Amino acid sequence: GLDLSHCVRTNSLGPAGPWRSGGPCKMKRVRTVFKPEQLERLEQEFLKQQYMVGTERVDLAATLHLTETQVKVWFQNRRIKWRKQSMEQKAAKLSQFGVIQPASADSTDSKDREEDTVDVEL
Repeated sequence: GLDLSHCVRTNSLGPAGPWRSGGPCKMKRVRTVFKPEQLERLEQEFLKQQYMVGTERVDLAATLHLTETQVKVWFQNRRIKWRKQSMEQKAAKLSQFGVIQPASADSTDSKDREEDTVDVEL
């Protein structure tokens, strides 16, 4: 058989998770697709507080039929999006007043980073 002991993760290790195999050592996490109702509730909770921890996260995950990790990662990604939107709003206000923006705030750069999200299971 194949020796996959050098691989980071295989289907035989631990509980079955949202992983798919593209061959030896090609384990890739399947992207979670949230239902509109789940997203609505997650957004409501995010408006109340940007950090969801402890029993609140466990309860929310159970209510939405998600894992605690899925809720945690959603909040991490949402905070990144929130910070990015805040930076873009500040840049827009500065440009209204004729303040020159640094090169890193260039609109083409922000388009390239638009899909950079953290989707890591810890």
